[in-house]
Amino acid sequence: MIALKKVRFTELVLRDGNQSQLATRMPFSDFADVLPELDKAGFASIEVWGGATFDTCLRYLKEDPWERLRQIRKACPNTKLQMLLRGQNLLGYRHYPDDVVRAFINRAVANGIDVIRIFDALNDPRNVELAIEETRKQGAEAQAAICYTISPIHDLDSYVRLVRQFEDMGATSLCIKDMAGIMLPDQAEELVRAIKAVSDLPLHIHTHTTTGMAMMSLLKSVEAGADVIDTAMSSFSGGTSHAPTETMAAALEAYGYDTGLNQRQLKTINDLLSPLQEKYLEDGSLDPRVLTTRTDALVYQVPGGMISNLIAQLKMFNASDRLEEVFDEVPLVRKDLGYPPLVTPMSQMVGVQAVNNVLGKERYANISREIRAYIAGEYGRAPGEINPELVKKVLGDAEPLQVRFADTMEPGLERAKKDAGPLARDIDDVLSYATFPQIAPDFFAEREKREQNIQKYTIRRLE
Repeated sequence: MIALKKVRFTELVLRDGNQSQLATRMPFSDFADVLPELDKAGFASIEVWGGATFDTCLRYLKEDPWERLRQIRKACPNTKLQMLLRGQNLLGYRHYPDDVVRAFINRAVANGIDVIRIFDALNDPRNVELAIEETRKQGAEAQAAICYTISPIHDLDSYVRLVRQFEDMGATSLCIKDMAGIMLPDQAEELVRAIKAVSDLPLHIHTHTTTGMAMMSLLKSVEAGADVIDTAMSSFSGGTSHAPTETMAAALEAYGYDTGLNQRQLKTINDLLSPLQEKYLEDGSLDPRVLTTRTDALVYQVPGGMISNLIAQLKMFNASDRLEEVFDEVPLVRKDLGYPPLVTPMSQMVGVQAVNNVLGKERYANISREIRAYIAGEYGRAPGEINPELVKKVLGDAEPLQVRFADTMEPGLERAKKDAGPLARDIDDVLSYATFPQIAPDFFAEREKREQNIQKYTIRRLE
């Protein structure tokens, strides 16, 4: 009997599917019942944490992100849990000291993470090396990701060089991260073959359906030798999200691949998710615009999560009608900044600056603090040359940093322990404070108040 070719799936519905379509606003209570069913499907891993989930849990959902992870781990004992980590940025929008990065990875693994996909928004390998080392030390899979983008300075050779650097750092698997869904099928095939020619590490493919390319690119990637593909259950697939899991599994199985997935179980899962989609459409959480195909993204390269965030941001200014102007401004800002890939945190930074430029009296009349830090070198090496006039406007006669920014930072963990205050109950709370010091204290206070109210109500009932 001829053995079937194998390809595995990473399910994204709880993290990037949620982030791309709902700006990560899906509360744990909405998907808790789905978790045991996801655990039975046969996924290589389920992406459940990282990205914007941590920030959103604290800021909007008023959930403890660490407790959320523990509950997911408890409900999914048989499947690897995966997270997305922004290297030295962790889950925030700035760099953190090395001791905070190490402690965060330690606690992520201790609370249930098996696979950490690590990337740097600028593809600066200096910003992922420590995270790869610490992930290996904690016994988890260190998956190093290339942020795929198209520009005059990004080509096949540059990506192959990056892969070799990742291997030298000790990465245990690789990922092509096409956050904007701009990788054409032939480009996917060519890049996968080039990487497979120089590396035996398992290769994962991550792309979005924003431009309508995803399913074709995933198929060509698998044919070229990719080992794992990222998809999302059909109720939260398409548009700014990802290729539908059920569709890709059926197609690949028809081509003779062993996916390891149970199609009946996939239907069970989607039957539970479908009512959530209907609910979010009705209450406005799910904007129909993020469900459509936007081929203009092949020009402005805006990733799925960025689109939903831009829509939300413009709504706050009662300027939703100016979305297309912002899309036109994004590639101009990106060029001015030396063609950084549009992935978190750079996508948010470029997006905010594009909104400022469109809504302001003139371009760069208001330059965000984060963009100023980027120009100063605090996020790493810019891929290309930053507009000299912009550098002059921000830095004057000063020079950008030439060393890794974290090398200039003092250790931060002990300081965070002191500053977090008495409402921080354990090391996980301290790390919540260290990564998001502006919003964690409010969450701690609300949590305390909520628990006191529950206690009072319980006592009254007993009386």
